[in-house]
Amino acid sequence: MIMQSTLLGFFRKALLVVCFAPLAAMAQEWPNKPITFVVPFPAGGGTDAFARPLAAQLTKQLGKQIIIDNRGGAGGTLGASIAAKAAPDGYTFFVGAAHHAIAPAMYPNLDYDIEKSFIPVAMIANPPQVIVVNPKNVQVKDLKEFIELLKKNPGKFNYASAGNGSSHHLAGEQFKMLTKTFVTHIPYRGAGPAMQDLIAGQVDIEFDGLGSSAAQIKNGSIVALAVASQKRAPGFPNVPTAAEAGLVGYEVSTWYGLFAPKGTPQPIIDKMTAEVQKAINLPEMKTIWTNNGSDTPNLSGDAFAKFINADIKRWAAVAKASGAKLD
Repeated sequence: MIMQSTLLGFFRKALLVVCFAPLAAMAQEWPNKPITFVVPFPAGGGTDAFARPLAAQLTKQLGKQIIIDNRGGAGGTLGASIAAKAAPDGYTFFVGAAHHAIAPAMYPNLDYDIEKSFIPVAMIANPPQVIVVNPKNVQVKDLKEFIELLKKNPGKFNYASAGNGSSHHLAGEQFKMLTKTFVTHIPYRGAGPAMQDLIAGQVDIEFDGLGSSAAQIKNGSIVALAVASQKRAPGFPNVPTAAEAGLVGYEVSTWYGLFAPKGTPQPIIDKMTAEVQKAINLPEMKTIWTNNGSDTPNLSGDAFAKFINADIKRWAAVAKASGAKLD
């Protein structure tokens, strides 16, 4: 019996070696060709603000080109659908965002599931939402004056979003609910096009992720009234929080994260996670993140998955309470 037990243990160990050796070898060989990051919004938005510097740094670290593939449309769900169907071979990743935690509450017939169709690799940035206005269209000094203006002029002003079901959209609806104001929602195909029209004065307001607004705030093209976070954003010490400006309970972050299609080998996931953490903690990358209003997150794997699950539930409650719908 002792001999049989010993032999059984030996064969089990041998089987484990046979099963896991190819996976280990795969991780060592990976990558041996370019990698694609599917970004589900047009170029120039907040996702791009973090995805492109990260892709450039990872290209240096991995020795293979990271290609950004912008696939905008349907509030970021079109790009997510494309990425979910990609081969799980470690050569396609998806740059998801807070929008994809909101989408299940807004799009009942999605052909993918952000929790079941993907493996969360790591959060890459977590900037707050910011309330920004065109200074010619909306002439106010602060958030209090802004809310008073909206209350006196229901329906006169409009706000741009990155699309139906995006964090911009729900942030706007939550703002309206908390302030008891009415502002018309104008959905775009991404934060980049929305920002262009805000600067041009075609729209009045945007509840934007700070990453896509940062440069325009700094050059004076738009005015930031408040950030929707508990503390002031890195790089923007003069922009008050919503609570400091008198709007308590308005907290919205526009997180961005890297995902892999379900079935991607775990050794590759582990290697990419380590490379992402190495990249975003470099001093030069931290400077870029600060300039875009984000700190450097440390959230990956199962912890990131739990964060996403909680965010999905939170946004479902906001969507229901606000009565937000597709325009």
